[in-house]
Amino acid sequence: MPKKQTVIVIGAGPAGLTAAYELLDKSKDFEVIVLEETNTFGGISRTVNYKGNRMDMGGHRFFSKVPEVNEWWEKMLPTQGALPYDDKKLHRKSNTKKGGPDPEKTDKVMLRRNRLSRIFFNQKFFDYPVSLKASTIKNMGLGTTFVVGCSYLKSTVHKLPETSLENFYINRFGKKLYSMFFENYTENLWGRHPREISAEWGAQRVKGLSISAILKDIFGKAFNKKNRKVETSLIEEFAYPKLGPGQLWEATAKEIKKKGGKIIMNAKVVGIKKNKKDVLTGVVYEKDGKKVTLNGDYVISSMPVKDLVEAMNDVPKDMLKIASGLPYRDYMTVGVLSKKLALKNETDIKTLGNIVPDNWVYVHDKSVKMGRFQIYNNWSPYLVKDVEHTAWVGLEYFCNEGDELWSMTDDDFAKMAIEEMAKINIIKNPDEALDYHVERVKKAYPAYFDTYEHMDELREYLNKIPNLFCVGRNGQHRYNNLDHSMCTSFETVKNILSGSTDKSNIWNVNTEKEYHESK
Repeated sequence: MPKKQTVIVIGAGPAGLTAAYELLDKSKDFEVIVLEETNTFGGISRTVNYKGNRMDMGGHRFFSKVPEVNEWWEKMLPTQGALPYDDKKLHRKSNTKKGGPDPEKTDKVMLRRNRLSRIFFNQKFFDYPVSLKASTIKNMGLGTTFVVGCSYLKSTVHKLPETSLENFYINRFGKKLYSMFFENYTENLWGRHPREISAEWGAQRVKGLSISAILKDIFGKAFNKKNRKVETSLIEEFAYPKLGPGQLWEATAKEIKKKGGKIIMNAKVVGIKKNKKDVLTGVVYEKDGKKVTLNGDYVISSMPVKDLVEAMNDVPKDMLKIASGLPYRDYMTVGVLSKKLALKNETDIKTLGNIVPDNWVYVHDKSVKMGRFQIYNNWSPYLVKDVEHTAWVGLEYFCNEGDELWSMTDDDFAKMAIEEMAKINIIKNPDEALDYHVERVKKAYPAYFDTYEHMDELREYLNKIPNLFCVGRNGQHRYNNLDHSMCTSFETVKNILSGSTDKSNIWNVNTEKEYHESK
């Protein structure tokens, strides 16, 4: 019997665990070993349980137009066959699947949730994406609405060269709307002005979204157009694990172990071994203060490209310089528990406690450092220990590891965030906070400036290493959605099984606008 080949998977986030599961599911010829630096599964897509209140790191909508992804999710966590607690109690409608599990009776279930995310500007709510309806005009005022309209019309006639993210946004929304809803938020998110950021970030994240796309969607609804195309940012319903995104990856990890895969937690990869023929021979990881060498035939890496290249021996100086200069944005969040929110629910959507119905809200207010806040009650009623009588809110901040925010103690950071919460009237006063919990996430967002302009050269170098496959958000230094990260692993497994060393299919995921918008 031939000896099994060893595949080392770095990282137990969505991309890493998907790759490990797919390999074990589709072939018995490989020994698969996953190395995870932390003690949790899911990477940024993990769930943190604090005293029975669960936090979603970043807010994760489970939505894809790739059938393979949807089938995969359904296999791990089947779609609800009955209404969850809040929908049932409030007589709200959500889609169910015949024969699916009842979320009131089992945890192994994927809920169907209605999506609402809005912009909080001048302490007023605006739809995201901005909609053209009476409440928008009322909140903006007739004068501002007129200026926005003229600005947009100008942008349709006079197109700017898309040499920056700023020009990208202006071309799609007009200068006035850009200055209101994109400029400050983007600078807060990245710590750089949009004119310093590559337009490629907008091309990946915003896709085909624009005023014209919004208008098409409005008229498509008005005339009941069947099979109308919907931009990803316009979707109205999504799937969501009952106990948060980490539940899916915990379930995946269990399946990997059942299939014979090995997962080593608290194992930080510190070395990538490469021979003189530029073939990887294994990795070195650190666990419990000891360094362990692990030999392997293939390496699937979802660790940050910067760390991967810096850990590799005999890397050309120019490639090392590009990798070392790749920028990231880090992330901090504080979960705050309160009895109620000061924000008024002026929508026609019923909620428990009549809190505002948003999943998350983009904060556009120069008087605070807060970037977004999530209302976990609305993601899933099962994330909140006492969903009837408390509001569990995640306040999100973008920062750089080691900067002023990152270096604050948990208590000082939470105090500052809760004071901001009161300042913009999410709660009436800081004393209404009953409890809090702080989390930090390193390298949450791969950024598109500094040496990123040379990323194609670095990718070309990495692709020449025949048995190395880079997957996922940090593995490719690309702001992938959850489904895109999984697709990079699907493609990687196809290549390993077929023996292909052409990795263009892996890197082409999430580069074409239609990639995940057509079936």
